[in-house]
Amino acid sequence: MIKYLFPFLFFVTITNAEDINLKIEPSADCLILQDENSIICKFETNRTLKDRKIIVQWIDPQGDVSRSRNMLIPAGHASIYDYRYINGRLKGSWTFKVIENEKSYIASFKLQ
Repeated sequence: MIKYLFPFLFFVTITNAEDINLKIEPSADCLILQDENSIICKFETNRTLKDRKIIVQWIDPQGDVSRSRNMLIPAGHASIYDYRYINGRLKGSWTFKVIENEKSYIASFKLQ
């Protein structure tokens, strides 16, 4: 009887694997790498079976949109990255904003 338990549990696990879907709360985050003169920002969300379009905006300390990009998160992927160089950026609080399906996700950082 026990020799049938492992194959049965394995079969049940495999057939129900698509039901196991860990949902995360979408989020944005930024990292400043002074030694590389870079700001790297990431948007992380849940994987889906279809492509998704998002809008990425960099908002400067004066409140102006410094750059806006339409980006695509390919099917099966869960994140995108965007980067800018530090040199030439205004000093102060910046905002990295991602718009997906009318919802906004924001990360803020300071350049000094």
